[in-house]
Amino acid sequence: MNNEQTTLTHLDGSPIRVMVVEDDPLLNELLTMAMRAEGWETHSATHGNDALALARDASPDVVIMDIMIPGIDGVEVVRRLRARGDDVPVLFLTAKDELQNKLEGLSAGGDDYVTKPFSLEEVVLRLRAMARRRVISTVEAEDTRLMVGDLVLDPQTHEVTRAGTPIKLTATEFSLLNYLMENPRHVLSKAQILERVWDYNFDGNANVVEIYVSYLRKKIDALGLEMIHTLRGVGYSIRPGDEEAAVG
Repeated sequence: MNNEQTTLTHLDGSPIRVMVVEDDPLLNELLTMAMRAEGWETHSATHGNDALALARDASPDVVIMDIMIPGIDGVEVVRRLRARGDDVPVLFLTAKDELQNKLEGLSAGGDDYVTKPFSLEEVVLRLRAMARRRVISTVEAEDTRLMVGDLVLDPQTHEVTRAGTPIKLTATEFSLLNYLMENPRHVLSKAQILERVWDYNFDGNANVVEIYVSYLRKKIDALGLEMIHTLRGVGYSIRPGDEEAAVG
């Protein structure tokens, strides 16, 4: 069910919150499981009055709302949500394939609807579209790779390539290169590098930075034009190999 190419979250990485309001226990559980498979946080209710209270407590990002539920029906729940200023997107579920029923739900403040029976894939796709308009951040197949010229570093797989050629690095070499590539063209001092790569309390010889920079040069610059540069007395920088360096 989960689309591995798209991850939808809040800006802080927390999951989307979905409220499922459906009085059929089997269908409620099925929908809840489908939402959890997407990595979303789920809350469920089976009664209209409970749904109103849950919406206030859980602050969902999207709601799946069956129209025919005990107590106040789904349409009235949405009317009351809107009356109190809650603009959470609502996807109505209805067993009635009648235009009037759909129009009633939409006019009450619903955003979309599906008619039973429905496919879970369709429900998920519609909820995604609604949630994207609701949440602050959408991260779609985010490419976390760092690229400087033809040099590519993947922090997730710890793979490094230059012009497609794999480069094997030790853990420390990788950390140093990662820091340099996070700051392309910036000159980083030995103190900055020691604090970031070896941690602030490192009490060894500061020349360790020079040693590891030389290791990187042997592995990276050997595959093309020079990329790692030294500004004597200041620090080190990385820039594309075909870009003329301002430092020596």
